[in-house]
Amino acid sequence: MRITVEPSENHAVLHLRGEFDTYYCPLLQEEIDNTQKAGITHIVLNLRMVKFINSTALGAIIKASKALDAQGGQLVISHPSTFCRDILEKVGLNRVVPVLDTDEDAIAQFDSQDAPDAASDEGAFEEDASSVLFSLKDKERLQHFIESVRADNPVHGHAFGSNWSGVGRMSSLSAEGLAFTWGGGSTELSPFEMGQMLALGTPLSVKFRLPLLQRGYCEALVEVEQLEERADGVKLTCGFKDIDADTLRAVAQYAQDMELLKGELGETVGEGNPAD
Repeated sequence: MRITVEPSENHAVLHLRGEFDTYYCPLLQEEIDNTQKAGITHIVLNLRMVKFINSTALGAIIKASKALDAQGGQLVISHPSTFCRDILEKVGLNRVVPVLDTDEDAIAQFDSQDAPDAASDEGAFEEDASSVLFSLKDKERLQHFIESVRADNPVHGHAFGSNWSGVGRMSSLSAEGLAFTWGGGSTELSPFEMGQMLALGTPLSVKFRLPLLQRGYCEALVEVEQLEERADGVKLTCGFKDIDADTLRAVAQYAQDMELLKGELGETVGEGNPAD
């Protein structure tokens, strides 16, 4: 990533270009420190040319914002790329760091005498609900269930086949495992029937993405440890049983980054943003 600094008398615009990940966090901090040493504490981060940003980088932005606030300054984000805007809104960072469409709007923010609206911490952090592709590891169990369902209800039994897989929505992820919800897809199964098929102890092959991490699907073998039937489907909590070391390290790092980011967001929202 490259950073171009455009200084002015009372503020500076930092134009970021490239992929903003963990490696470049010290570079951002260095540029902000240099700007502060020059007596400028009102900074705009222009993210128009940033095509990727991860959770550690978001944490670095929050820390920089808090440091500038403590000196009576302010950090504002301008012109975020589509990818960045989506991430900022998903994690709730736009609730604690102003996000404007243009540099001019961002600079005008510094001249405003009104303090930014204090946001409630409720819902300030929203974990990204990514897709989880899952299938039963035990094909004999799947075949038994297919035959049973087709016998009881041939109308929706056609949705199953020996290569069947479901698509759920991730609700949490840690180094120990993951949790996801499933509404039955096109199977038209009732929550009770879903629970029968995905009973406790059932091994599943899963594929999932790590939000904010630029890579393809991660793969793992998991086992259902908890199952909750809901009106609209089921929620499964699964523990990792077989996952390669690199993927596990990436999952652990992601979980750690998101906890730190959640903490930073919570602290910032709780403190509020002081007026200039």
